[in-house]
Amino acid sequence: MKTVGIIPARYGSTRFPGKPLVPIAGKPLLQHVIERCRQARRLADLVVATDDPRIAEVAARFCRVEMTRADHPSGTDRVAEVAEKLECEAVVNIQGDEPLVDPAVVDAVAGALESAEMSTAAAPLEQPEDYHNPNVVKVVVSLSGRALYFSRRPLPYLRDAADQPVPVQLGRFPFLRHVGLYGYRRATLLQLVRWPVSALEQAERLEQLRALEHDVAIAVVRVAHAGVGVDVPEDVARVEQLLAAAGNAADAAAVQPLSSVSP
Repeated sequence: MKTVGIIPARYGSTRFPGKPLVPIAGKPLLQHVIERCRQARRLADLVVATDDPRIAEVAARFCRVEMTRADHPSGTDRVAEVAEKLECEAVVNIQGDEPLVDPAVVDAVAGALESAEMSTAAAPLEQPEDYHNPNVVKVVVSLSGRALYFSRRPLPYLRDAADQPVPVQLGRFPFLRHVGLYGYRRATLLQLVRWPVSALEQAERLEQLRALEHDVAIAVVRVAHAGVGVDVPEDVARVEQLLAAAGNAADAAAVQPLSSVSP
C-alpha cells in the first residue's frame, strides 16, 4: 500500500503564532518533524501542506510542499485537499508541532491501515493531572483493537471506585490517552471531510467522532508514550532540554523510547 505522510502547518496559531518556524536547538520546529518522519519506513513520500509562503519556503528545503486554501476549518481538511491531488492508497496526518515524533509510531499507524479504513494511536494515561484535563483526550478500545469512543472526560466511568482519589482510579483500570496521529485510506479521508459536522463531534469538539458516527472503523495502535508537543512558547525550552539530554536531535527518540508498539 502506497502511503504518504502529510504534515499540515499553518502560521497563525492562536496560542503560538509562527510556531512551525520557531527555532528549537538551532533548527525550525518543522525541520525536526520532517527529519524524524523521514526515518519512517512505511512512508513513500512526505509532504508539508500549508497556506503560508513563509512556511513553504522553509519546508521546501527538506521535503515536498503543497500550497492549500487558507479557509480550512481544520488540519484534516487541509490534509484532504492535498490527498485529493496525490496518487496513493493511504495518508498519515502527522502533527507539525511534535519535534520528537517517533518514526516507529508513524509506521505503526500506517501499518494498521492494511486492515482498517482509519487508524490512530493511544498511550497509557498515568499522570493524575491528566485524568480530568479536557485537553488530554481519552479513548476506549475494543478487544479487536478498534476505537469504541473518544472523550475529553475520564473514560470509562469507574462506578465502584468513583469516590476514590484519582491515583487509586488510575490503578484500577488501564486508561488510555489518545495520541493525535491519524492514518486514513485515501477514499475514507475524502469522504470524511464531505460529511457535515456530527452531533458527537460538535459536543466534544473531536473530529474523530464524525468517523465513528458514520461507522468508520478506527484501528488503535498502543504505544508506550504520548510524545511531546509544542503548544505554547514555554514548551520550547522543555523540548530543547530533551534534545540536549539525548545528545543530538538524531538520537532524540532515546529520551522516550517505545518499549512496544502493538495493534
